[in-house]
Amino acid sequence: MNKKLVDAINTQINYEIESAQVYLAIQSYIATLGLDGFENWFGIQFEEELAHARKFIKYMNDRGARVDIRGYEDPRNEFSSLLETLEVSLAHEKGVTSRINNIMTIAHELKDYSCVSFLQWYVDEQVEEEDNFNNLIEKVKLVKDAGLYILDKELLTRVFVPIVY
Repeated sequence: MNKKLVDAINTQINYEIESAQVYLAIQSYIATLGLDGFENWFGIQFEEELAHARKFIKYMNDRGARVDIRGYEDPRNEFSSLLETLEVSLAHEKGVTSRINNIMTIAHELKDYSCVSFLQWYVDEQVEEEDNFNNLIEKVKLVKDAGLYILDKELLTRVFVPIVY
């Protein structure tokens, strides 16, 4: 693999792991609010981010490229509300989308079509991630306090489905 692409994917692997920490911190904050469904939902986000990192790692290993795990910034731990955690998460996912798109651009420039094919899964995944947060933000704005209880119970049913990589 081209060094520029290897470096970009290594950076993304580390960002995926850092993203898991972001969601773990948010999950811990939400635990103090007594919203078990939202706590569960963010726990699944944590697991998904780690799975995304593992998928990248397996791809790098399959291509014979060296994975380089580094340190991470401390995640934010304090928020003013549930809505703020969702808005922060949406902004975070938009940043992830931008990063994935940048890696896709590099893969196209290098005509590494194996990597382009691999990255398409992440492009599609980011559409889903942003849509999920947009929908939750709109629902939280609509339901107010009484409906929040119902929405929280709905989110408690979400389960982690391991990705195949």
